[in-house]
Amino acid sequence: MRMVRVQQGGQARWGELSGDEIHFVDGLGGARTGEGVPLAGAALLPPAEPTKIVCVGRNYLDHIRELGNDSGDLPREPGLFLKGPNALAEPGGTVDRPDWTQNFHFEGELALVIGRRAAHLSPETALAHVAGYTCGLDLTARDLQKTDLQWFRAKAADRFCPLGPWMETELDPADLRVQTRVNGETKQDSRTSLMIFNVVDILTYVTRFVTLEPGDVVLTGTPEGVGPLQSGDTVEVEVEGIGTLTTHIG
Repeated sequence: MRMVRVQQGGQARWGELSGDEIHFVDGLGGARTGEGVPLAGAALLPPAEPTKIVCVGRNYLDHIRELGNDSGDLPREPGLFLKGPNALAEPGGTVDRPDWTQNFHFEGELALVIGRRAAHLSPETALAHVAGYTCGLDLTARDLQKTDLQWFRAKAADRFCPLGPWMETELDPADLRVQTRVNGETKQDSRTSLMIFNVVDILTYVTRFVTLEPGDVVLTGTPEGVGPLQSGDTVEVEVEGIGTLTTHIG
């Protein structure tokens, strides 16, 4: 099932997507209200309401190599960083290219949305705490990532995390194709089966230290092929079984 979050009547509402029609529901996981709108023209919002966005860095070997970070052993634990809810941007929206970075990069990836409060998860219970899956775009000021003490400016600035277009609730995340296109040209093309730490690994690791709340988002890492963006570019992140997230660079 595809769950969408839309701006309607001055408020954010959840709905079930059936064909080209959105059927509103009484909150995420709730029953249909009997109201609906066409998907065409609907003002889509990010399909999550997080208290935090937990991100995994350097989770594909080829991406580690392209950034020149392969001089030592492979990571033994997931490398984590945070984005705040301020970083969310809607599907189909425009993100202005910041004037304070000289190297603004795209990173397309699979994102998880948490459905149940999650702490100290086991491999057997981890996926049961996921409400669904969506496409994520981890926008990055690559030059500042290399110079700053933390990745706060480089990763967590306003609108640095477009998410969408919707959340797919029934999906096996083990081996999905992840692609990123810039102006129609494929830049990233890989599979989640090539992640160093899979979805279950990530969830069990994160929840040893941090409780994930319903609505929280987990970005699982990006494959090789990252690169710069310029004003006027259009980025598409497509994840098999979900759909395509489109972001315009202003």
